[in-house]
Amino acid sequence: MTAETNTETAQATGSCCSSTGSCHDGAADVQIGGVTTVYQVTGMTCGHCEGAVTAEISELPGVTSVKAVAATGQVTVVSDAPLTETAVREAVDEAGYELVGRA
Repeated sequence: MTAETNTETAQATGSCCSSTGSCHDGAADVQIGGVTTVYQVTGMTCGHCEGAVTAEISELPGVTSVKAVAATGQVTVVSDAPLTETAVREAVDEAGYELVGRA
């Protein structure tokens, strides 16, 4: 299970899931423009962990998409401009996990 945030598209289906009923619609997987950075985070073990990391990083200015995967520890962030590692580290720390660095 992965947690995704895509602030550029709104769902018009009346559900938090995609029009197909899935929690994945692929919209956050492919981004046109922006800066994509993959980070390695330790301590995530489940969907709740993914959601916590996603929520904190999503609050950073300029972030348009976050996808956290507990199984790999990877967090893919798409932003309008490069983020400072310090800002991402603080967001991950706030969620209760540890940023190892870029993957």
